[in-house]
Amino acid sequence: MSDDNTTAPAPQPTSEENRHASWLELFFDLVAVAGVAQIAHLLHGVPDVSDLGLYALLFLAFWTAWICFTLYANVAYENTHVRTVLAAMFGMAVMAAAVPGVHEGDDRHARVFALAYVLIRLLASRAWQHRRQVLVDWPAAQMSLGVIPWIVSLWTHDPMRYWLWALGIALDLYVTFAVSARDIVEHQEARKRHDKQSARRDSGRGTSLARSQTEHLSERLGLFVIIVLGEGVVQVVEATSDAEWDKKLYMLAVAAFFLLAMLWALSFGHGYAGVPHLAAGVLPARAALPLHCFVSGCLAALAAALGAAAEHLETLPDATRWLLCSSLAGYFLLSGLAWLGRAGRERRWLLSVALPCCALPLLPAVFGAQVRTVTVVWLLVLITLWPILYERWAAKSSKSPVGTGT
Repeated sequence: MSDDNTTAPAPQPTSEENRHASWLELFFDLVAVAGVAQIAHLLHGVPDVSDLGLYALLFLAFWTAWICFTLYANVAYENTHVRTVLAAMFGMAVMAAAVPGVHEGDDRHARVFALAYVLIRLLASRAWQHRRQVLVDWPAAQMSLGVIPWIVSLWTHDPMRYWLWALGIALDLYVTFAVSARDIVEHQEARKRHDKQSARRDSGRGTSLARSQTEHLSERLGLFVIIVLGEGVVQVVEATSDAEWDKKLYMLAVAAFFLLAMLWALSFGHGYAGVPHLAAGVLPARAALPLHCFVSGCLAALAAALGAAAEHLETLPDATRWLLCSSLAGYFLLSGLAWLGRAGRERRWLLSVALPCCALPLLPAVFGAQVRTVTVVWLLVLITLWPILYERWAAKSSKSPVGTGT
């Protein structure tokens, strides 16, 4: 990886399969640790609807900034500009540091957050222009349409500022799903033909299409999910360290650990790139990347709710209970969407696993006002364990000489 005379040492891969995240990429992912932690703190206490909306908005912005440079390093690899990635890393750190101020309604912190996001996106666009490539998997990574509302927001106040940020995220999603990468290439080539000076500077080199390297990208996406699950452990550790250690706390801590362990098993033992029940190569990256974002967002919200649960050992406040249960329900809903793209899917799995796992977590949310906190968490553990047991049973049945019964 290089930036002018700056080179980051990295071994040359002999094939895509043996390529792993570089030290620079792992250093960059450390910012995700800080960002996820800061954003998850928005759901501490008893969050209301505005807290949830702000959480979703800031998480989407932070993930978008992260994925732009994750994809850039994925494609460029040894030609990645180190100083460009470090500049983006600093910008994301600024975004993370500004999150508490944004939550408190501080105009200065909100402007700093927006400005850092704008600069990161423009930096990503410049990096792709320098490579003269258009990323097929995520065209929004090099387009600035979604950045325009963020720029306008620098001169606005709450709540208009947040609506503009949401518009910017929506435009990025629109570009990703509605704009063809070939259309972007044709537009850029047409503009170059009308700019003779640019044509001479480019020495006749045109714009090409680029695709992400699947195995390396899945590793980076999985690392992000691991970071989010780790944040769940941190939340529980922080909450339990300040509480009085008694039997209730012990049982809750064990339940929270089992829940996170089951989610880890589903995301990686029964999933791909951290997305449960997603199979490699089944969905195009344009569909798989949003799934990864939303799964990570659900897990981060669940992590915050687990931390709050350790502070309410008797019964959970309504808002916290709904956050905990609906986050898990959302996780399973996304799992079902990932499963729909798989070949050979069974209707029995949909009826026996997907639908119950989406609906059952909502029962404690609706009827659990008087249920003890530890009981609610253990119920969620049992719900999460069911898909794992079903998969093992299905695997054994498929190997049985008697038949699978599917």
